[in-house]
Amino acid sequence: MKVIDLVGYTTLTFNLISMTRANVIRLRQLSAIANAIYILYGFLIQAYPVVIGCTIAIILHTYHLFRIKKENKNA
Repeated sequence: MKVIDLVGYTTLTFNLISMTRANVIRLRQLSAIANAIYILYGFLIQAYPVVIGCTIAIILHTYHLFRIKKENKNA
């Protein structure tokens, strides 16, 4: 198995695990990690739309995690 394939399967695993989480915070955290690995994978296979999409996804996950943290702090 090539290293590139291993990176792809690793990120797929993180992504699938994130979808099994009922806790939204944990889901977003794991999904952000998966997207970070997808960015690496995108660079390795020179798929720049993957890099761009996953970068946007990380920004969105980070925004929502901070929003949730702020709402929990104010509650």
